[in-house]
Amino acid sequence: MPGITLLLHNIRSTHNVGSIFRTAEGFGVEKIVLTGYTPYPHSSDDPRLPHIASKLTSQIHKTALGAETMVPFEYLPSLDEWLNENPNLPLFALEQAESSIQIDLATLPRSFGLLLGEEVHGIEKKYLERCEQILEIPMKGTKESFNVSVATGIALYALTSRQ
Repeated sequence: MPGITLLLHNIRSTHNVGSIFRTAEGFGVEKIVLTGYTPYPHSSDDPRLPHIASKLTSQIHKTALGAETMVPFEYLPSLDEWLNENPNLPLFALEQAESSIQIDLATLPRSFGLLLGEEVHGIEKKYLERCEQILEIPMKGTKESFNVSVATGIALYALTSRQ
């Protein structure tokens, strides 16, 4: 099974973040990196006011059900900071784009980062350009996309169930 680091950039919903933590724990994700305005659980070096950290942690816990304490994570204000600190880890994006490939056709290295973006607007072009591949989940219905937490579950299943 590949070593996966999930990068959650500018995801607004605490419920989506909690659901992603729970799904990540179930699929054995190595680490979650939360960046931008993505809400994150309380951490030992938390710079937020205690009542804000407590409120967001409680909201994330509603869907994570404890997985937020089981999956290693870190918060960084800037995705660029993480990308600059980890230039050798291959980066993939989960996004619909002209250059995206169907997720089951991706060639995967042993370890990689999977970038997930903002619920409505997706991943910024400058970050897509830094990715080795943009992976897309085929849609059969009339909606344009899946919810980010649902898409994460589908993607993790597709990426970890290969022989």
